[in-house]
Amino acid sequence: MKKVWKWVGIVALVVVAIAVIVAVKVYNDVKQTVDEIYTPISEEKEDWVSDKRNEAIDVADKHPFSALILGVDERTGDVGRSDTMILLTVNPEEGTTKMLSIPRDTYTEIIGMGTKDKINHAYAFGGMEMSVLTVEALLDIPIDYVAKVNMEGFMEIVDFVGGITVQNSFAFTAGSATFEEGPISLDGEQALAYVRMRYDDPSGDFGRQDRQKQVIQEVLKKGVSLNSVFNYQSALDILKNNVAMNITFEEIQNIQKNYGGSFSNIDQLYFKNGEGTRIDGIYYYIPNESELAEIQATLQHHLGI
Repeated sequence: MKKVWKWVGIVALVVVAIAVIVAVKVYNDVKQTVDEIYTPISEEKEDWVSDKRNEAIDVADKHPFSALILGVDERTGDVGRSDTMILLTVNPEEGTTKMLSIPRDTYTEIIGMGTKDKINHAYAFGGMEMSVLTVEALLDIPIDYVAKVNMEGFMEIVDFVGGITVQNSFAFTAGSATFEEGPISLDGEQALAYVRMRYDDPSGDFGRQDRQKQVIQEVLKKGVSLNSVFNYQSALDILKNNVAMNITFEEIQNIQKNYGGSFSNIDQLYFKNGEGTRIDGIYYYIPNESELAEIQATLQHHLGI
């Protein structure tokens, strides 16, 4: 009997040793990937602190922070535009997150260009830095973090999680793909076509924003699965090829530790009362001034500024 327990103990030690080795490898692989995709907002100022802040925020001390997510459409031969612009503010004391989708056609001053244009053109003109500065000016808040996601790589993410199922509110055709009303299953290529369509949507760009959120939510639901756990290296490869951000590995650890509950309580904000207009034959979205002021005040209060 003693020999049996001896072998049980040896096996247990081996299992624990293997688990530790695997955990260390996963940790190192994730850290290496985050280090590789780290991209400063400004080439001139690696340690970014917004001009709208008196001092840098510290996620280790649970300061409220903001993050801008840019879904960039970088097709072959195209410098790219921010197809999707989502602003998050996170307040750990309240345990809440505010989420705002910024209409891509929003007519605003492009900071650094000295002219007004569609807000999504800021990325094409000046990359992440000009996008950040332009959104800061529009919303009158500091942007602390930014993450750029290549929309072409979005297909890989959907395929990686095994495809998704969404509830489509109306039937439409986009290119060679047809999407029926009701629940539909999408692979990566279909999901990209599904979120890109807007001209046949009765709600225009707002309907497109809703489909983007819908797809992102379904990807997140399926993201934590056995497939993603055992094939984590594939997920890291997708990140390497398609994501750039100014968040360090240490900051990610602190955000996960200190802000986790805030991400499960999301309050979505919307631009609802603006107007579409044409200037020199080009469509623009003009935000309603009082609504914009209300959104600015809400975000400022949430950031504690």
